[in-house]
Amino acid sequence: MTKAISIALIVGGVVLLYFGGQSFHSLSNDVSRFFTGSPTNKTIWLIAGGMVAMLAGLIGLAIPGKRR
Repeated sequence: MTKAISIALIVGGVVLLYFGGQSFHSLSNDVSRFFTGSPTNKTIWLIAGGMVAMLAGLIGLAIPGKRR
């Protein structure tokens, strides 16, 4: 994985986590948590996707690439 892809994954992960956080504090999510006790599926997918993307990007930066 090249550094550019890794950095793009980290940036995308941060964006997804930001929108997941905004969704977590929205009115519709508050209503969902009141009745079901858990956040909406959209919120869970945004936060989980952001975490996976950031982890993949960090691993891509940590593992050295092949030298030609």
